Amino acid sequence: MGEFRIYQGTGTVDTGGKRIRRRAEPPPWRKFDGGPATTLDRDAPVGRRLPDRARVAPYQADEKTVRMVNVALHLRRPLLVTGDPGTGKSTLAYAVAHELRLGGVLRWPITSRSTLISGLYHYDAVGRIEEASLRPGEEPDIGRFLRLGPLGTAFAPYDLPRVLLIDEIDKGDIDLPNELLDIFEMGEYGIPELERVADRVPQVRVRPSDDGERVSVDDGRVRCREFPLVVMTSNGEREFPPAFLRRCVRLNLAPPDEPRLRAIIQAHLGADALAASEALIDEFLARRDRSSLATDQLLNAAYLLHDAGGEGQPDRDDLVEVVLRELSGPA
Repeated sequence: MGEFRIYQGTGTVDTGGKRIRRRAEPPPWRKFDGGPATTLDRDAPVGRRLPDRARVAPYQADEKTVRMVNVALHLRRPLLVTGDPGTGKSTLAYAVAHELRLGGVLRWPITSRSTLISGLYHYDAVGRIEEASLRPGEEPDIGRFLRLGPLGTAFAPYDLPRVLLIDEIDKGDIDLPNELLDIFEMGEYGIPELERVADRVPQVRVRPSDDGERVSVDDGRVRCREFPLVVMTSNGEREFPPAFLRRCVRLNLAPPDEPRLRAIIQAHLGADALAASEALIDEFLARRDRSSLATDQLLNAAYLLHDAGGEGQPDRDDLVEVVLRELSGPA
């Protein structure tokens, strides 16, 4: 029998790296056998940008969030996270990768132009043709002209689950959620450019989106070995199809209450900043009751008032007015 609390939400790194291996065996209908296995670099930074790395340790996960992350981990199902801007939806993916030592987060930011193929891979057909023209009679290594996207990399046969952040999925094309269903169910996808040459080149090594160790693709198909932790965020701009929702573990992040706001400020800025921000927290809560505000606005205000003070600092009320501006109002 497995251990339920794989992710504990404390921000403390599982230095031994054993907790993720203590998950329960997957349900029979969620077992995957892709290969050959690629070793995950567990010590890779969770994010390429410094802010991605700096904010994960102090991330404040409540009990409900911890529970739902673990449900998704055990069931090998994607986690759909909804909530207002600034509630920590995206940061959750980095926090889990940080605590469980699951390497770099694969981030796929969604726009209205995002397609399933763009998330899976990119094929440089022009580059391959140019190289073939320079070397007549030689067949170029097709793997050099392929690069997996974040989605495609997440479903490569790693020995441990990758963490994939599909950010703001509600901004994508209306058909994108349904297009993802087949990959989420089957745990695999094909690359037509490799399938066409599979009889001559049955195994090709291609670059993952994070430039890690190359991934072997057999017979033109990529199949996961460990289903990734897929964190999809949504600001609630539209509804999703029932078929999509029933295959997801759903988590709604409510705006943090006063105790959690206090904990967030202390975790990020320290006890002294918290002590100096008591009135600011009250003002933030009062404003949030009347309009749309994000938690990072409170952090920005607390930082300015405590850490960026001194000579030349504007009046406190002016600073608060500038930083705690309603998100839905005019610019």
